[in-house]
Formats: sequence, C-alpha cells, structure tokens
Amino acid sequence: QVQLVESGGGLGQPGGSLGLSCAASGSIISIYDMGWYRQAPGKQRELVAIVVSGSTTTYADSVKDRFTISRDNAKNTVYLQMNSLKPEDTALYYCYVEVLHTQSGLMPVRRNYWGQGTQVTVSS
Repeated sequence: QVQLVESGGGLGQPGGSLGLSCAASGSIISIYDMGWYRQAPGKQRELVAIVVSGSTTTYADSVKDRFTISRDNAKNTVYLQMNSLKPEDTALYYCYVEVLHTQSGLMPVRRNYWGQGTQVTVSS
C-alpha cells in the first residue's frame, strides 16, 4: 500500500504566498503523475496542477503564472508553491499520485491515491 502525507496550507492573505507538500511512502516501485486538486464548498473537485514523470506540467487557467508545481523524485514528494493568493483560492487541497507499487504475494499494481486534504484559506 501507499500512504500520502500532506503538509502546509493554512491561512494566507490576498497577495500573499503559501506552500503545500505531499510525501508518498510505502512499497513504491515508480510514481507517474503527481498533482494537486482542490474543492471549494459547494463546488466540484477541480485540477489545480499536475506534473507527469517526465516533468511536463499542466495548470488550471485560474492559477497559471501564480502557482508552481514541482516534484522531488528522490523523496517521492510533490510541492505546490502558491503566490499572489486570491480569496477564490480558498479550498480543501488534495494531493494526487499515480503509483506502481508491490502487493504482498501479488503482481505489482498501478493505482491512484489521494491525500487526506489540507485547508487553504485566503482572507484578510
């Protein structure tokens, strides 16, 4: 199995910055996509940013030029640096990874995993 531990987030001011990190651990063979999604109250979960294994990144239009996603493959960790925060960035942020991992007595399996969610609130 694979575990994801998110950290960071909290309260930020409009125009300010916050950072998120998500570390994956467990019987990992390889990690493919790593990314962040968010869900605001009353809204559907949406993609914020994703980085594939070759370092290609994709961002939601709403966060382009403000947020930066990066990954450290040696640490199985993905980061999200959020600058120029806006109140509409307020949401529960979820880490996402696509992982190939071993299973005891079984063939390796490729699955998606989600973090527990970390709150980001942007308010003055």
